[in-house]
Amino acid sequence: MINDSRTHGRCPMCDEIISAAHILVEYKKNNGATGIWAECLLCDDVVSPE
Repeated sequence: MINDSRTHGRCPMCDEIISAAHILVEYKKNNGATGIWAECLLCDDVVSPE
């Protein structure tokens, strides 16, 4: 099990902190920034952390 407590933003729906352990996909945006899709345990949904 991965134990990574780094945070990568908050859920845009419920404001829950998203940790690195919950990242599902990382990708490069057109502007060169890294985008993230992660699982929010509180919402039980996949979100793009803010």
